[in-house]
Amino acid sequence: MLVLLPPSEGKASSGRGAPLKPEALSLPGLSEAREAVLSELVELCAADEDKARDVLGLSEGLRGEVAKNAGLRTAGARPAGEIYTGVLYDALDLASLDAAAKRRAARSLLVFSGLWGAVRVNDRIPSYRCSMGVKLPGLGALGAHWRAPMAEVLPEAAGDGLVLDLRSSAYAAAWKPKGEVAGRTATVRVLHAPTRKVVSHFNKATKGRIVRSLLTAGAAPKGPAELVEALRDLGYEVEVDAPGKAGKAWTLDVLVTEVH
Repeated sequence: MLVLLPPSEGKASSGRGAPLKPEALSLPGLSEAREAVLSELVELCAADEDKARDVLGLSEGLRGEVAKNAGLRTAGARPAGEIYTGVLYDALDLASLDAAAKRRAARSLLVFSGLWGAVRVNDRIPSYRCSMGVKLPGLGALGAHWRAPMAEVLPEAAGDGLVLDLRSSAYAAAWKPKGEVAGRTATVRVLHAPTRKVVSHFNKATKGRIVRSLLTAGAAPKGPAELVEALRDLGYEVEVDAPGKAGKAWTLDVLVTEVH
């Protein structure tokens, strides 16, 4: 099972660890594309703070993020699972998982990123600010920048098992599973049961709980149909929109009655 996650806007501080080693990151097929983004981002943020803040869409209160980006090559690095914070990651709570569940997380979780493309939770990265929606002056829109390298690398990372896609739309644009891989991909929406509406906060929190539940239970669904069974066994109310033809992803609606 490969679980695709969005990053978080807010991130923990880099801390005092050893600096980034780009060659040590997972998915080495993304190395060239990563270096291109990293080089331009560092150069932009070191050269012109106001321009960088405009390009990155940062408010005056987030001016300090520009200096953070300028120092990415020398800043301390920590496991990505510690860097990413926010509602989904608070609910997932990787640090409190038992040893077996942490090993499953290291194998199966893939966090998408405007800067790194995608990283595993044990990959060591510095804290940064660069969303997938950014358009760098040289490289252009990052979503488009990542499509070709992702198309080369991600099918292999997906292997022959289930792909559980929990990304937001901006990050989903960087790689869309196709063909046989799409047929074993399931996207999840979290809906408020009485209204059938998506609400951002508990959508993220519930996705974090879903991933935690699967990791803790040691569930290993081989495809979308088995995922539905696993989620129902774990107590989730799930409605299914199975594709009408081969090569299309499944859509699962997880219904939640309490907004929290």
